[in-house]
Amino acid sequence: MKRSLLSLLIGSLAMAPGANAFVVSDIRIDGLQRVSAGTVFNALPMEVGDDIQSPEIAGATRALYQTGYFNDIRMSRDGNVLVVAVVERPSISAIDIKGNKAIKTEDLMKGLERSGLAEGEIFQQATLEGIRLELERQYVAQGRYGASITANVEPQPRNRVKLGIDVKEGKVATIQHMNIVGNNAFPKEELLELFELQTAEWYQFFTSADKYSREKLSGDLERLRSWYLDRGYINFNITSTQVSISPDKQSVYITTNIDEGDKYTISDVKLAGDLVIPEAEAEKLLLARKDQVFSRKLITTTEEILSRRLGNEGYTFASITGIPKPDHDNQTVELTFFVDPGRRAYVRRINFSGNTKTDDEVLRREMRQMEGASASTHKIEQSKVRLERLGYFKEVNVETPPVPGTNDQIDVNYTVEEQPSGSVTASVGFSQSDGLLLGGSVSQSNFLGSGNKVSVGLNKSDVSQLYNFSFMDPYYTIDGVSRGFDVYYRTYDYSDTDISSYAADTFGGNVRYGYPLSETESVSFSLGVDGTEISTGSGTPIVIKEYLDEEGTKFTNIKTSLAWSQSELNRGLLPTAGHSQSLSLSAAVPGSTTTFYKLVYKGQYFQPITRSLTARFATRLGYGDAYGSTSEIPFFENFYAGGFGSVRGYKDNSLGPKAPQNGNLNDLNSIGGNVLVEGTFEVLFPLPFVKDQRSLRTSVFFDYGNVFDTSCSTSDAAGVKDCTKPKLNELRYSGGLGLTWITPLGPLTFSLAKALNSKGEDETQTFQFSLGTPF
Repeated sequence: MKRSLLSLLIGSLAMAPGANAFVVSDIRIDGLQRVSAGTVFNALPMEVGDDIQSPEIAGATRALYQTGYFNDIRMSRDGNVLVVAVVERPSISAIDIKGNKAIKTEDLMKGLERSGLAEGEIFQQATLEGIRLELERQYVAQGRYGASITANVEPQPRNRVKLGIDVKEGKVATIQHMNIVGNNAFPKEELLELFELQTAEWYQFFTSADKYSREKLSGDLERLRSWYLDRGYINFNITSTQVSISPDKQSVYITTNIDEGDKYTISDVKLAGDLVIPEAEAEKLLLARKDQVFSRKLITTTEEILSRRLGNEGYTFASITGIPKPDHDNQTVELTFFVDPGRRAYVRRINFSGNTKTDDEVLRREMRQMEGASASTHKIEQSKVRLERLGYFKEVNVETPPVPGTNDQIDVNYTVEEQPSGSVTASVGFSQSDGLLLGGSVSQSNFLGSGNKVSVGLNKSDVSQLYNFSFMDPYYTIDGVSRGFDVYYRTYDYSDTDISSYAADTFGGNVRYGYPLSETESVSFSLGVDGTEISTGSGTPIVIKEYLDEEGTKFTNIKTSLAWSQSELNRGLLPTAGHSQSLSLSAAVPGSTTTFYKLVYKGQYFQPITRSLTARFATRLGYGDAYGSTSEIPFFENFYAGGFGSVRGYKDNSLGPKAPQNGNLNDLNSIGGNVLVEGTFEVLFPLPFVKDQRSLRTSVFFDYGNVFDTSCSTSDAAGVKDCTKPKLNELRYSGGLGLTWITPLGPLTFSLAKALNSKGEDETQTFQFSLGTPF
């Protein structure tokens, strides 16, 4: 329509007397509303003083049309004045989008704005049609093949229009059938298990595995290709893939045709190029061996291992290329790994970013790669792991870009994402074991970004009061020797817990040192003194009264401890990989009111099961006994079991030996024991619909444990129950679901557990939680 109108105008203009050539004395523009006159003058290929003819007028008309601002353009002559009459395109007064759920309105608006459709912009019908088609393509990419987009243009006063976009998203088509044709070496079911896409099943209502996606199918086909290439089928080929949709656009059917080819083995493995390291050492790093089945994964893994080994020598830019040479007649492959070490690289600078609270020095002292030294892949990665184990950061990433203008220097850039490492607040919380928690405290494992651990607090609950000050400098010396000290005063009234009825007031302090043995091991030593005074009541068990009659109610003990610890966990808070263990020996030394010792072992191990599931094994073992003139370990130093961190599903501190209060055999409370056995097996899994899992841990668990007493025979007369020496058949078991969430206000933990073999005197508790207290 516009083209024909334009041609008619040009033709009539050429036949009119005014269309003869003339010198432009002025240019007048009529009809402008929002477009500036300067925009028109800039687009016109003529100016005052030009001698113009009909062809120039036609070219000027086309130039103005190309700006996209006008619906109609007329040019005429008034004497020697060129008159340009325009009709502007309407502006967009409003955009109304309805019916969209899968794609947010804000995202649609941003896409429209990037394409030139926004309130106040000039409206162009062609752009609107292009947007409509693009939106339909986006919905098709989500598997919504029945989606339709309708665009309406409603005229408004003052040359404006209102755009209405009506979205009918339709339902996501589900995969009803998947098939692989041409497989002989492996069953179809085994191959389909590799696919992220799966056929629709009733239990997949909370996943999108049965929703077709072109991107997911491409990834699945690549996994299928890798499966065959890793098993010797070097000529494997996907000949075709058919994706068909049912007439109602609700069901998808996928068929993949493959050609497996023959299975190849490795005839020889060679090394070529400049090895840098001894050839014998390089050969030990080769995963591919003669007579093995050919595997592309072995090649890429060997390339990575050799590259990292050369990187440890400073050859950061080393290139390792595994080249297969097939012999199709014998169905074998000869592998040659070409080594090009490049130039040895040196570290120019180590940079940190993202640490808005933590001092650079805290990060820099964890570095094992030094500036100015030759680059070592191992030391760079080791430094990253040390930063992750600090527990200050959610995530640590490292990059090693080359320095511009050089071929032998790199920078090492660490990017960290900080997370809460404590709290500086007044606190209100609740724990099922301690009741209402009130207090004010400063508790920071990264105090003021210095890396020092500081805790100052006053905390009060239904059963205890605690005043404490604790300080620890992990780098008291430049070599990583740590020093810390604690001063504390606490009172406990155990009559309000599941522990036997008595009250204990304790005041003490200690100083401690730690010394690193290696990157993952350390030993620590502490020396301190504390005084404890015990108060009894009418409900105090006879066995405790008998001990106090013999030993007294006031105890001043000089305590020392020696501990060894090892940690290869991937991070300091809520780890998901690696292992850790510790062994500690603490004792009240001669000169104390009582002399005793306690030996405690703790360990945990993480083992990946699948890409999203991880198994965690943990145990805690303890043994205590008296020595010298003391007859038995003090009852207030006993081990307890049950509840969080122990055997969930049983009340806190409720397992093990129990004693009657005031001789009442129907009112029993735990008195603990000198032997502790605890363990757990957990399967960690990601919580659906939660993107950031780094501060969240969900698990299915199986707990076991109990406390025992090796000197039960001495207290049988006091009516102590469940008091046995360590026996496997006396362990308690539980299973359930657990969650731990690190929030800015403090940790939140809860568990839903079932006691599996509770016995007569056991106290069970299905739901347990804690808010605002350490776990």
